[in-house]
Amino acid sequence: MPAKKDQKNNQLDAYWMPFTPNKAFKADPRLFARAEGQYYYTNDGRKIRDAFSGLWCSNLGHCHPKIVEAIQQSAAQLDYVTSFNFGHDGAFELANIVANQFPEGMDHVFFTNSGSEAVDTALKMALAYHRIKGEASRTRLIGRVNGYHGVGFGGISVGGMVNNRKFFGGLLTGTDHIPFPYDVRKHAFTRGAADIDPMVYLSELENIIALHDASTIAAVIVEPFMGSAGVYVPPKGYIKKLREITARHGILLIFDEVITAFGRLGAANAATRYGVTPDIVTMAKGINNAAVPMGAAIAGKHIYDAFMNSNDFGVEFFHGYTYSAHPLAVAAGIAAQNIYIDEGVYDHVASLKQYFEDGLHNLKGLPHVEDIRNIGFAGGLTIAQRSGEAAKRAYDVFLKTYDNGVMVRSNGDSVTIAPILTSTRDDLDHIFEALSKALKTVV
Repeated sequence: MPAKKDQKNNQLDAYWMPFTPNKAFKADPRLFARAEGQYYYTNDGRKIRDAFSGLWCSNLGHCHPKIVEAIQQSAAQLDYVTSFNFGHDGAFELANIVANQFPEGMDHVFFTNSGSEAVDTALKMALAYHRIKGEASRTRLIGRVNGYHGVGFGGISVGGMVNNRKFFGGLLTGTDHIPFPYDVRKHAFTRGAADIDPMVYLSELENIIALHDASTIAAVIVEPFMGSAGVYVPPKGYIKKLREITARHGILLIFDEVITAFGRLGAANAATRYGVTPDIVTMAKGINNAAVPMGAAIAGKHIYDAFMNSNDFGVEFFHGYTYSAHPLAVAAGIAAQNIYIDEGVYDHVASLKQYFEDGLHNLKGLPHVEDIRNIGFAGGLTIAQRSGEAAKRAYDVFLKTYDNGVMVRSNGDSVTIAPILTSTRDDLDHIFEALSKALKTVV
């Protein structure tokens, strides 16, 4: 076979990268050769601190020895088994470990391979549940403006991020969206959640219910805080009031905890953190430290029982994935969950979240910083646009922080931080120093 011209560029060109400006990346690639603990190591030998937990997901750091060992043992013992009419002990063990960390009554875990699949699973559960209960008219799904629920057609339909929707046609019919629960004119530089009446943002949900009638609405899906949009935290009492409204109208409430589950808030999950029991919760990322692709949806007993009582024999829920409860992913999940629990990771985050908040808000007053938001071990900064060029300056801050040896994330005009959950005060200080230096350098 003849050699290709410009082999290096052809090698980079073959991979169409997700959520990446491909031309810019391939002109100046950032390639990692290995990872360990808090750090990535580049092909050219640089050491880069991971201040974004991979992508909200490597909560315990990289190549954790206990997780590596579990995957290796599984690969040698049980590489794959279908979950269609078969199983393996690990899948049931992990389901119980996960369920035990959620509020009472949330007992039944359906494994997927990603957060996107977990969301589509939850939406299908909600629609099918109402049909089984004799309320087939409940087909409408309600998301939130600027919400992110993965990239499946269900997820982008209930999601509210414009660029994730506008290229792909009409999407699912019968979706609606409640307002973005944040007003920068009033809440800029708020520490944690704003202390205002949550009905400022939730009254529109009551209006939507009145417009469509509750008998047509299957579910409302929200992120406990809006991560991909740039770390936006709803006001105090918002989550509990949302639960009250949905319960009063017989509407299922779905929490998208793909980011918040397993320690990000200093608790096992946001449902526990806020003392609210939704009907379904989606999760992924931190469930097994992202060592092998995995996600899940956990459903309340009332939902599971409705399916189980729907017939005397046969498949109760016509849904699933080839790789559900993949043995390697499950092995990584059991190891990761044991680390969270045995090593007190949730309490560690809770003990340092105030230090993280203080360090992040100390960036106020630096060049281009228009807003700072935080919750748990998650922080977002709004970076002022340069001459109306949306996202360009924030991207430059991201690049300059990388030059300073720390990986953060830029999305639109936001720069976001999600430290590895075992980070120390010194680790956090290094992140803030690199970001501060970048903000002072970028023009």
